Amino acid sequence: MSGCIHCQATSSDQLFVHKGYRLVRCSGCGLAYIANPPSAAELAELYAAEGGGTYHAQLRDPANPEVARMAQIAERHLDFVRTVATTGRLVDLGCSTGAFLGKAKAAGFEASGIEYARDSAHFAAEMTGCPVEHGTLADSSVAPGSLDVLCAFDVIEHVPDPADDLARMYGLLKPGGWLVLSTPNIDGLFPRLSFPLAGVLGHWPHPEPPHHLYQFSVATLSAMLRTAGFEPGPVRHCNIDLSYTFGQFPALLRMPQRLAYAMVFAPFAKLGPLVGMGDWFYIAARKPA
Repeated sequence: MSGCIHCQATSSDQLFVHKGYRLVRCSGCGLAYIANPPSAAELAELYAAEGGGTYHAQLRDPANPEVARMAQIAERHLDFVRTVATTGRLVDLGCSTGAFLGKAKAAGFEASGIEYARDSAHFAAEMTGCPVEHGTLADSSVAPGSLDVLCAFDVIEHVPDPADDLARMYGLLKPGGWLVLSTPNIDGLFPRLSFPLAGVLGHWPHPEPPHHLYQFSVATLSAMLRTAGFEPGPVRHCNIDLSYTFGQFPALLRMPQRLAYAMVFAPFAKLGPLVGMGDWFYIAARKPA
């Protein structure tokens, strides 16, 4: 990558290195990104390997505890969406296996989805009865200016060019329509306090590359939204599930160092949202009427 996609600055400060991938922070606008990102083929291989060859496979097993966890997260998504909209045409970009999509439909939205993983797209359509397109935002058949709400939960950090995607999102919304995003917060309390140990331990579980190509804060994402033409609106700070960040407790019992790390930093992860520094946040942005 030649420089920052937002401000085009070419200078940056290195934050963390993991498996050879360098996470840097732009010296111009503060956006964090992987300076040497994996290729599209490498990312596809990475996700396939970690998913056992089938992306989102565990979410298609009703007995898997991850299904219940995602249902709870979908409720949180819906609760935040309702702060800006309660009806209208809604598209969920990166809808996975449809947990939020089904809840949005039940809440009265005219809901449909877009999902990159073919199997998950088919599963989401079958489970929710909502139209679900397979592909990316650029592949979508959604007509410009047709949406009241466009959701992208934990998507923006994965895309190769967030600035381009935000411009596309702007074009799909009606005047007065809302874009609703969620993403990890690199300026959250836990990431900030644990950063000094990252280089020493070779471990920084919140922003470890290469899965997330970008790491946002409220400030950097708000700036990118304004550049795309949006009016940033409400923000809600949350924390990522502790078991996702630090690991399941039975596994931690077999790793004393990781257990000690979790005992030190998990309380700060929980405290973060209470002081407006959650390690995950929602933000809504409006297309001017």
